[in-house]
Amino acid sequence: MLDLSTTYLGLHLAHPIVPSASPLTSRIDRIKRLEDAGAPAVVLISLFEEQIEQESVILDHYLNYGTEAYAEALSYFPDLGTYNQGPEEYLKLIQRAKAETNIPIIASLNGVSSGGWTEYARQIEQAGADALELNIYYVAADVHVSSAEVEQRYLDALAQVRQAVSIPIAVKIGPFFSAMANMAKRLVEGGANGLVLFNRFYQPDLDIEALEVVPRVVLSTSDELRLPLRWIAILYGRVKASLALSSGVHTHEDVIKGIMAGASVTMVASELLIHGPGRIRQLVRDVREWMEQHEYSSIAQMRGCLSQRSVANPDAFERANYMKVLQSWRDEPAALAPKS
Repeated sequence: MLDLSTTYLGLHLAHPIVPSASPLTSRIDRIKRLEDAGAPAVVLISLFEEQIEQESVILDHYLNYGTEAYAEALSYFPDLGTYNQGPEEYLKLIQRAKAETNIPIIASLNGVSSGGWTEYARQIEQAGADALELNIYYVAADVHVSSAEVEQRYLDALAQVRQAVSIPIAVKIGPFFSAMANMAKRLVEGGANGLVLFNRFYQPDLDIEALEVVPRVVLSTSDELRLPLRWIAILYGRVKASLALSSGVHTHEDVIKGIMAGASVTMVASELLIHGPGRIRQLVRDVREWMEQHEYSSIAQMRGCLSQRSVANPDAFERANYMKVLQSWRDEPAALAPKS
């Protein structure tokens, strides 16, 4: 009998296809639908550092300056309440999810600074979360801030949260480090039980008529799989942490590639937003059928078989493959062919 089970952050899961933080994990009814569709765990929608700071600043303003300026003070902040229901409601969501479902609940904190927001990490643990995903989203736009300072911000944020809670922590990061492997190693040494690769940095667009910077959400495609796939394959067996592949998981082939690279779980959001929670069942069926056809008995048997340390040509994950990629397109594209 096929064994699709896996272990992530010390949590035993029925299979490796986990819904990541998205609007689908923002309400208890949606979380239940994901569980009914076969989700082995869920990562809740993120609680943002800015939401916590907004609540604190508004409270301070209310207490110190009186109610006559309250409405005006509110206007200075983005409407973060529309993203989810705020810090207190977030804790209630964890409590309800734990009470009304039978799957592990992984909370998500999104921020970068150390300090007061780590108190919410403690409250998240007290609310019953099985693990915490620390989603560090930071754009190093200050020309005076060095790469070493940026890295230290990540490590400091992790250290403070690690000190605040005893539940497992996964750190979700972007790929933009000059020494990615070393940074991964330092995060694990700093207390991360898992690494989620990678955070998608949403790029703003420009409205050239209104002369405004506007947000534009673009869902992922399977083409985005290759970057996290490469780094998971490099890190597997070299860092003592669970590895989660995030970004670009849409098909059962994507799931299998992630496991073969070394991932403990593959996280899905865009595919579920497009097709609904029921897509989980189909992905699991397709993975099972593929394993049967290729005579794999378990996820554990597949894991890491195409990692850097396992393949015949490990240099293919590094620069040695660079020229091959460039030379792989041998035929001149039709658009560049000389016109007759």
